[in-house]
Amino acid sequence: MKPRRTMRALCISTAVAVVLAIAACPTHAQFDRSTALVGTTSAQFLKIGAGARAIGMGGAQTAVPGDITAIYWNPASLSRLPGSGEMTFNHAKWLADVDYDFAAGVMPIGDLGMFGISFTSLSVPEDIVRTEAFPEGDGRRWSANSIAIGISYARNLTDHFSIGFNTKFVRESIWNESANGFAIDVGALYMFELKGLTLGAAITNFGSSMRLDGSDLYFNTDPNGDAGSGPNNIPSDYRTEAYAMPLTFRIGMAYDYMASEDFRATVAVDATHPNDNTEYVNSGLELSWKEIFFGRVGYKALFLRDTEQGLTWGLGIHYGIPNVVLFKLDYGFADYGRLKNVQFFSLGLRL
Repeated sequence: MKPRRTMRALCISTAVAVVLAIAACPTHAQFDRSTALVGTTSAQFLKIGAGARAIGMGGAQTAVPGDITAIYWNPASLSRLPGSGEMTFNHAKWLADVDYDFAAGVMPIGDLGMFGISFTSLSVPEDIVRTEAFPEGDGRRWSANSIAIGISYARNLTDHFSIGFNTKFVRESIWNESANGFAIDVGALYMFELKGLTLGAAITNFGSSMRLDGSDLYFNTDPNGDAGSGPNNIPSDYRTEAYAMPLTFRIGMAYDYMASEDFRATVAVDATHPNDNTEYVNSGLELSWKEIFFGRVGYKALFLRDTEQGLTWGLGIHYGIPNVVLFKLDYGFADYGRLKNVQFFSLGLRL
């Protein structure tokens, strides 16, 4: 029965990979359509990768097991986390001095699988309100914030095949306007008979459209412009459009090569198909010595049209008390060309 279950899992995983590969196959028509859709999706902060390790490896994480930030990249990989629980906090000073934070925690519940929660925040610093009449400020202040709160579940269906899900509430706000939505992520992970070789696939941000609404969109108007005749002070509002979330298809492969008992090299490649841009490829390499010191390098968004992304690299140190606790400190650097760079810092704790 075990070989039959393994074969069935392989078939399911392969089918998922084929479907995503077909969906990601570029054609001339899709290329033109994709570029025309740039900037037409809501909740753009959901496209910012989580975790300094993942960033250092170019965002190629769909098939990389053993990291809690899989809760963002491929929730199925959570079922392969060692230990009895883990938590992480990731901070980055995003472009234009915007703050990006990601926090997550997971724990196994017996044979039921792995459960997790996550919180993502993107916040714009508060600033003064400028108008044509008051270019230096009219006394008011404004700010913008985006958050996502997720609940995750992952389970090993066989020794080689895992599935995972993530449901999340998404909210974006700017000044007195806000938009809310819900989305789900679905992932699968297959571990081949060849030790260290994995295949992963994930669909993320499949959910409702989001539309801004708030008090600044409501006003009273005089339809004929004459206060002495006709109806006056008619309640009116500006109607905003609803936009879909940044739906993303990912498929990736990773391979762990043990050069010796102390030295490991992991190579990973992801192919990504977003609903608001052209297809692209992420790739990364991680070198580990005794699973204590780590060096990483990668390349993001290869083949993505007009991208400013490119080279990434990172470092890490994981150290703790065996069989008790493991402390994880990671750093990631991502080059954004004319937009300079972004640096990620992650602090983790594994029990």
